[in-house]
Parts: sequence; C-alpha cells; structure tokens
Amino acid sequence: MKKLVTLSSLLLVSAALAASPADTLVIQSAADIPTLDPGVTYDTASSSLVDNMYETLITYDGASLTKLIPALATKWTASNGGKTYTFDLRKNVKFHSGATMTCADAEYTFERNLVTNSGASGNWFIAEPLTGTQSNAADDKSVTWAKIDKSVECNNNGQLVFTLAAVDPAFLAKLAYTGMAIVEKAYSAKIGEWDGTEKTWKDWIGKDLTGSELSKKPNGTGPYKLVRYDANNYLFQAFDGYWGKKPNIKNVIRQKVPELAARQQALLRGDADIIEGGGRSVDEAQIKGKPGVTWVDDLPSTTSTAIFMNEKIGGKGNNLLGSGKLDGKGIPANFFSDVNVRRGFSYAFDYQGYIKDVQKGKGIQRTMLMPDIFPGYDPKVKTYTFDPKKATEYFKRAWGGELWKKGFVLTANYRANAVASQTAMEILKRNIESLNPKFRVNIQSKQWSEMLSDSRKGEEAMILIGWAPDYADADNFMYTFYASDGYYSPRANWKDTSVDKWLKQARSTINTAERNRLYSLVGQRAYEQAPYILVPAPVDYLFNSSRVTGAPRTKAGYNPMTSLYWKDLSKK
Repeated sequence: MKKLVTLSSLLLVSAALAASPADTLVIQSAADIPTLDPGVTYDTASSSLVDNMYETLITYDGASLTKLIPALATKWTASNGGKTYTFDLRKNVKFHSGATMTCADAEYTFERNLVTNSGASGNWFIAEPLTGTQSNAADDKSVTWAKIDKSVECNNNGQLVFTLAAVDPAFLAKLAYTGMAIVEKAYSAKIGEWDGTEKTWKDWIGKDLTGSELSKKPNGTGPYKLVRYDANNYLFQAFDGYWGKKPNIKNVIRQKVPELAARQQALLRGDADIIEGGGRSVDEAQIKGKPGVTWVDDLPSTTSTAIFMNEKIGGKGNNLLGSGKLDGKGIPANFFSDVNVRRGFSYAFDYQGYIKDVQKGKGIQRTMLMPDIFPGYDPKVKTYTFDPKKATEYFKRAWGGELWKKGFVLTANYRANAVASQTAMEILKRNIESLNPKFRVNIQSKQWSEMLSDSRKGEEAMILIGWAPDYADADNFMYTFYASDGYYSPRANWKDTSVDKWLKQARSTINTAERNRLYSLVGQRAYEQAPYILVPAPVDYLFNSSRVTGAPRTKAGYNPMTSLYWKDLSKK
C-alpha cells in the first residue's frame, strides 16, 4: 500500500517527475485517450493502453507481419471449406477482477462487438464475415439476433466456434486486432454494460461505447491493470494473477504532456523513458546522439497518412465555411466536389520538400494509401509532384473559372501538438496562398478525440489524418480509404462506382494475382480523381531511454502491426 501511495503521488506530479525508478516505466505523449473499452478502441492512442490490459485469442509472432500464434486460445482448426473456425481456449486465465475466463466470456465479447457495431468502432470488419454485412441491425435488417447468436457459439466441449457467412482469407488476422480482446461477461453486466441476452440486445444496437462503464473501469486478462487515472495521467501495475510470464517492470505511468519541449527534457533528464517525438527532423536534431538515449532506425512503416478533402461538409462543420459561398470569403459545402480543386491542391503540396525537411530525406512518396511492403501495392501507379504551374491550371478550371476570379477562404485542422502534421499543413498553406492573393487557407490545431468525432460525422472541411492497420491485408487500407462505404468515407465523401466494384471483387477472391490487379486499378483511378493528398510515408525509427531494453525496442524485434507491449521490456 505504501508503494501505491508513492506512485500515486508521482502520478499527480505529471511531467515534473524525479528520475524514474527502475521498477517504473514512464511514457509521455501529446495525445488524449478517447476510450479504454476494447469494443470501441479504434485509434492508436487508446490501443497503446488497451493492448496492455487486455488480450486477444491470437497475436502476431514477434516481428512477423503474417505469422499468428496463440494468446488466449491454445490452438484452432478451420473446417467447412474455411467457413468454420474452432478455438480451444487457455485454462486458468484470470481477469483483473479475479474471475476465471470461460468460453462464455469469449462468446459474449464477439456478440457484444456485433451488437454495438458502429462507425465509431472497428467492428465492421469482423461483422462482415460473421453476419454478411458491415452494418449493425439498425442499418441492415438482415442482421438478426439469431444470426449474431449463431455466428459465434460455445460447443459442448467448451470450444469457441465461429461460423462465417462467407470465406474470409483475412479472418484470423482480424482476430488479432485490439478490438477483439476478450472482456468478462458477468463483470461487464454488473457495472451496467449489455447483459448478453436476447431480451436486451436491441437496446444496445450501434451504441457508442467510447465513454462506457467498461472504459471507466477496465477489466482484462492482460499483464497490466489500471490502478487510477485522471484527465492527463494513467497509473498501471503488473497484474499478480497474470497467466503468462510475469512482467519485469512493475509500474507504468502514462502521461499526457502536450508540449514537445517538455517531453524532450523529461527524456533527457531521465524523468521519462519513452516519449512521443516531433517528427524525424525535430527528433534527429534534439534527441539523436544525446547521452542516455537509444536510437533505432530504418524500421518498416505500415501507416498511411493523407490530407482529406471533404466533398460534402456537413453539420457543425459549416462553421468552417465562412460565408458558405464561393465569394472570396469562404467556401461552399461541396467545394471539393470539383475534381479540378482536388487536383490543384494535390499539385500544390511539396512532397519532396516534406521528405527533405520533415523526414530528413528518409521518406517515401507512395503511389497508393497502403504500405509498400503489403501485397497489392503497385509502385507503377502515377503520383503527383509539386508543380505550381499545373496547380494554377487546375484552379483556373475549377468551378467554371469562378474560383480563380473570386478566391476562397478555407479552414483546415490538424491534431494538436503533432509537429509533423502542423508542418505539412503549413507547407500546403504557403504554397496555395502563393498562387493567388485571393486564396486563403487558415490552419488550426484541434484535440485528437474531438477531431476524430467531428470528422467521423463529416464535419471537417480538410484534415490530416493517418491509418494504422487493423490486420495485415491490403483490404484494410484500400477499402478503408477508397470505398464509398469504407471507414474513412464520411471524412472524404468521395464515391466512384468503378472503384467500389473493384474493391468488392478484391475482397471476395483469394486469388492473389487477381486481387493485385484490382488494387492497381483502384490506385490509378484514385490518382486521376485525387480524393486525397498522399503525405509521404516515413522510414520509421524509435528512441527511448537507454535504461529501457527489450525486443520491441530493437530492429529485430520491432513489429509495426502491434502496440508496444510493456511486458516485454526491462529497465535498469
């Protein structure tokens, strides 16, 4: 108890910690945490914590992007032509509540995900193979309780059985995603979550779990449990009842520290062990080579980032439109629906300048919004270059010539305290405004959780946002960005009939060559229509206090598909 009091005191001190003790890992980040409920975890900030409290049935094997190994399951078999999967579950696994995990908990977890499935969660990609649609029961009447109940059941041997509506070659990879982590049925019902019964399921259809009771009082099987938290600080302790190898580090403190300079100084003083950096150019100048810092470079990147141009800005996002007209004092809600506007913006971004200045020459201008290390990526698809002359030509064509004559005022947002994002927006602003004195781009920072929420409702005009994969398959990127019913569709509101057709064909075949051909078609069409400005991808790197060691912080042990697992770290 005395130790807990001491750590609680440290927690309240926030960024002003003394040098952190060897049994305590201190992590500092600029981002807030939208949720701690696995069922709605769909951002990297939340998953970085959820992944250490909860566990999935299967997980990635070390640094491999393709090999999956048991976690809460011990083995599995596929049958019925790939439409049935049967899992044996690990025995004597304890939740943080002290209860023993059973098959009923696993069944409840997936049924809860299917019932509450909404645009706020990543459950759409597990719903499709299990119920035959990405939608929930409110949006698609074919989704019934009987269909949900049948899709995942416990058999008489205590095994978990999935019955798929259609073959899905990425199904196992999907089960490794954070949002598929197992939660306890009885505990969840007791604190006010869905009770798992047919009687009440309709009350929970599509329910947003972001601020759920389970988010406030998490209860997983993972190696760390949450002890206390406030708006900016989270304190975790190693779970004594953990079934696996006991963590080397007993305590973890995660702090929200918006100021980059404060995070940098905390790392260099030894107050923090791992911090969110400011992008390669800043980190190399301020952190690399400094005493007490370990730097690991040339790591694979599986994130894709884009500047979104919303073709149908709605709701309170209309406050960003100024006059709401093409009169030089604002923009209409459908400003970006003219392909000439989108092409003009695409030619106005300095891609090589961004790679040079922000990424210190270690960046890749990708042809498509997907990792270049994934099957399906086509390096031959055309790309935009920074070309003010071409940008001017397209802007003069836009809106029948009226855009160039009258000008516009646009407000674009980026994540608060994200230096690389801010710089990208500043580059675009500078280049756009240099083309025509009547062009104005106002850029402003916005809290991460607020930007996520507003953009999901189509209420942002232009934002910079990225995508980290849920599962290692091209579909997770291509469908997410380019399909008119993809997860990011409300943020861009771009629709192309041919693209939708090609994407559906690609996800319905296991023929790799055919899938690759279809993705190439999508990439080329996206180049022509320019729904996004493709921000160059980084060559990844990491750094931390030299006191911290472990496979996840090495080149050989690094896996871009997973969060940082604290249990695999040690500290001197």
